[in-house]
Amino acid sequence: MGIIVLLIVGGILGWLASIVMRTDAQQGIFLNIVVGIVGAMLGGFLLTPFIGGGSITQGISAGSLIVSFLGAVILLAIVNLVRRGSVR
Repeated sequence: MGIIVLLIVGGILGWLASIVMRTDAQQGIFLNIVVGIVGAMLGGFLLTPFIGGGSITQGISAGSLIVSFLGAVILLAIVNLVRRGSVR
């Protein structure tokens, strides 16, 4: 049951991050899920020591959703920087 919740929440967070970064038209549902989950791990690794909260891979709370969302936005910014040479 935990993996299903992780996929759903990761997909929603990846979709919201792609809307914020204006890459929604380029991504499908699979990439939204990947961005959400990888962004959650990235956010948990980079942001948790500074702002706390954890990531959605450790449990779902308000703090973990915020950290995971910010991690997904950072991941998309890095991808845009590598792909286009600018963050947008």
